[in-house]
Amino acid sequence: MNLIRPGWLLAIFPVLLLLSLAFAEGTRTWEQSKFEDLIKGTTKGVAIRSNGGLELAPAFTALSTTPSTYIWSIAADRDGNLYTAAGSPARVYRITPDGKSNVIFEPHELQVQALVVDKSGVIYAATNPDGKVYRIEHRAASSDKGSRDKKTDPKAEGKNSTDTPAADSPWSSSVYFEPGTKYIWHLTLDDAGNLYVATGDHGEIFRVTPKGEHSVFFKSDEAHIRVLAFDSKGNLIAGSDGSGLVYRISPAGEGFVLYSAPKKEITALAIDQRGNVYAAGVGEKHGGTSAPGFPSAPISIPTSPSASSAGPQTGIVITTSPVGTPPASISFPAPSSGAGGGSEIYRIAPDGSPSRIWSSREDIVYALAFDQHGRLLAGTGNRGHVFAIRGEDEFTDLLKASATQVTAFASAPQGGLYASTSNLGKVFRLSATPESEGSYESDVFDAHIFSRWGHAEFRAAGNVELFARSGNVDNPDRNWSPWAKVDLRKDGLVSVPPARFIQWKAVLQSGDPAPRVESVMLNYLPKNVAPDFDDVTVQAGVRYQALPKPAGVELGAGIVPQPHFDAPPPATHDRDSIAVKWSVHDDNDDQMIYGVYYRGDGDTRWLLLKDGLTDKFYSFDASLLPDGGYTIKVIASDAPSHSPGQALTAEKESARFEVDTTSPLIENLAASVEGDNIHIAFRAVDSFSNIKRAEYSVDAGDWQFVEPVGQLSDSKTESYDFRVRVLSGKPAAATTPTTDGQLEHVVVVRAYDRYENMSSAKTVVHAK
Repeated sequence: MNLIRPGWLLAIFPVLLLLSLAFAEGTRTWEQSKFEDLIKGTTKGVAIRSNGGLELAPAFTALSTTPSTYIWSIAADRDGNLYTAAGSPARVYRITPDGKSNVIFEPHELQVQALVVDKSGVIYAATNPDGKVYRIEHRAASSDKGSRDKKTDPKAEGKNSTDTPAADSPWSSSVYFEPGTKYIWHLTLDDAGNLYVATGDHGEIFRVTPKGEHSVFFKSDEAHIRVLAFDSKGNLIAGSDGSGLVYRISPAGEGFVLYSAPKKEITALAIDQRGNVYAAGVGEKHGGTSAPGFPSAPISIPTSPSASSAGPQTGIVITTSPVGTPPASISFPAPSSGAGGGSEIYRIAPDGSPSRIWSSREDIVYALAFDQHGRLLAGTGNRGHVFAIRGEDEFTDLLKASATQVTAFASAPQGGLYASTSNLGKVFRLSATPESEGSYESDVFDAHIFSRWGHAEFRAAGNVELFARSGNVDNPDRNWSPWAKVDLRKDGLVSVPPARFIQWKAVLQSGDPAPRVESVMLNYLPKNVAPDFDDVTVQAGVRYQALPKPAGVELGAGIVPQPHFDAPPPATHDRDSIAVKWSVHDDNDDQMIYGVYYRGDGDTRWLLLKDGLTDKFYSFDASLLPDGGYTIKVIASDAPSHSPGQALTAEKESARFEVDTTSPLIENLAASVEGDNIHIAFRAVDSFSNIKRAEYSVDAGDWQFVEPVGQLSDSKTESYDFRVRVLSGKPAAATTPTTDGQLEHVVVVRAYDRYENMSSAKTVVHAK
C-alpha cells in the first residue's frame, strides 16, 4: 500500500505475501535511521543528520592542489582571490576564483603560519619559528608607497629586500614586525587597520599601527595566545593554550576571562550577529605549570597550523587557530601534547553564560565559520569532516574532504566559503547551494545466514530512488549482483538474489520539496538451519540450581525467551546427584527446547530422563539409575520459533560415565590377640567398582590406612590381613577390663569403593 502526502513520499509495504503466517516468527528486519548506523555508510554529496536521516549536502568542489603539504591559514580579498599560508614548503599562494595558482612569497622560515588581508589588498603573513610578520603587496599598486616606507622606517633597514619569490615577480615583501617571540599563532585587523599579533611562548598580543608603531596590547599568564577575533563592540576576543581561557579584551587593553573551558586549548573562535561567542576546545587539562602541555625546552614546543578569514566582517567574525603540531620534521597534525580526548564547542552568550553545544571523541576542531544560512560550520581532523551545528547536540555531518584535516575557512564569491585542508594542502569551494544529485551507500549488512529478501519499508520525501544488491562475500566488489531498483510505488519488493549479505543505496535529486531519507527497513527470512552443539558434559556429585526466569513475555506453553549469553548455573556439591550441562548455538538465533535421554552399557534404546527444558543444564538423582556405565544424549529443537513440521533438531552424546550408589560389603571380619598384637582379617567386596581404600580403628583411636594383601587395590574384591601391636596387652588407647578381669578391644574397619561409597563393620576381641 502506498501513502502519498504533500511533500512526502511514504511507502510502507508488508512482508512477502508468499510467506505464510507460519513463517512470521522467522521474518526479520534490518533498519537504518539513526546517525550511528548511517555514519558507517559512504556519502557522495549527501549529509547525515545527528537525529537520523539523509539530505543533500552543499556542493563541495576542489579548487586547487598546492605543492605544500599543509595549509595553516587562508584569507580572501574583495575580488574573491584567495591567499594561503602554507608549510612544507613554506609559501604564500595566490589562488584566483577560477583556480589558477601562483607563489607570491617564499620565506626562509619553516612555515607561513598565519595571514590576513587588509582593505587595500595588502597581505600580512606571519612565519614560524622565530616568528616575523611580513608585509606583501602588489608592486603595480604600491611600489612608491613601499619605497617611502623603506626610507621612513629605520627598523626595516637591511630587512626589506629579502624573500621575494622572483626578480620579475609583481609582488614585493618586507619584514613588517618582529615581536621577538618564538611563535606567532594568529593575525587579525581592526576597522582602523591596526594589526593584532597573537604569540607564544610568553602569551602576548601585540598591536601594530598602520604607521608600523608596535606595543604589547595584552599580556596573559598563559604560555600561548592561539586565536583572535573582534566582536561588534570592538572588543578583542582571544583564546589561549594551557588553561583553555577565552578572554574579552577592551580597546584599552583591559582583559577579562569570559570562560575557562574544560579543555586546555582554544583552537578556533567565531562570533555571530547576536554577539554569541563560539569557541572550540581540545586537549585534556593537567595540573602543573602555567603552560600545560608544553615542555620547557623550546626545541620541543610544537609548531602548529593556524587559519583566518579575510579580516572582520559586519556582524560575523570567522577565525581559526593552530592546533599544536610537532616540529616540521614530524608529520601533521597531532594536537599539542595535551590534546587527546577529542574536542568540544562552547557558546558564550552576550550575558556571559556558557554552554557546551557539540562534542566529539574522534574529531579535532581546527576551524569555525558561518555559512550563508547562519549555521555554524566546524572544520575538523583527523577524518577531514565538516559539521554544520544547529543547536545543542544537533548537527549535520555535512561532508568529508579528500584530505585528513580541514584547517580554515574564508569567504568566497556568491555566498559560499573557501575551505583549506592539510595532508594534502588543498583548497575547496563550499557552495551556498546543495548538490543537484547525491548518493548514499549503506554499510554492508551481514544476515549471517543465507537469506531471502522481501519488501522494503522506505520513509522519504522528495525525489529519492532506492536500490539494493546482494552477495555471499563481505566485499561488494567481488561478484555481487548488480544494483536493482526498488519500485517504491508498486510493491517495494527488493528483487535481489537470496544471499548472506545485502546493501542499499539511495539517490537524492534536488527539487521541491528537498529530498530527504528518514529510514530504510528491509525484511528478510534467513534459511532455517539446525542447532549446533559444542559439547555435553556430565558431572557426578554435583547439582545445578535453577536460574530465575526473566519476568514478562512467555511463548507457547511457558517457554521463556532465552538470553543471547549462557550464564553459568549455580552448582552445589551433592554426592547423590548427577548434573548434565551442554553448550549449543543456533545461527538463526531461534528459541530452543531440549530433551535429555540416557542409555546403559549394552542397551539399544534411549530412555527419556526429561524433556521440554529451556535451560542448558539438568540435574537428577543418581539413585534413579542402577549401578553401571551410561551415556547421556541431549536433543535440541528450534520448534518454539517455527511452525509444526518446520522445526529442525540436533543431538549430541556425552562421554561415557559410571553410576555407583551401592556401598561395598565387608565380609569375614575376624580379630584375635596374639601376644602383644591384635591380628585382624576381613574382605571387602563391591558389586560394580573397584575397592579404593580401607581403614581401621582400635578402641576409638584415629583411623589408620591399611593396604590389601598384595598391596595393589585394583579389583572389586580385596582381602586384608594385618597385625596391630599392643603394649602389655593394651593398644595405644587404654581399655577397660570386663567383670571377669579380661581386657577387651573394639576393632572397627571400613572400606570405600571408587565412587566414595563406604561401609563399615566392627568386632570385639578379648585379651587375657
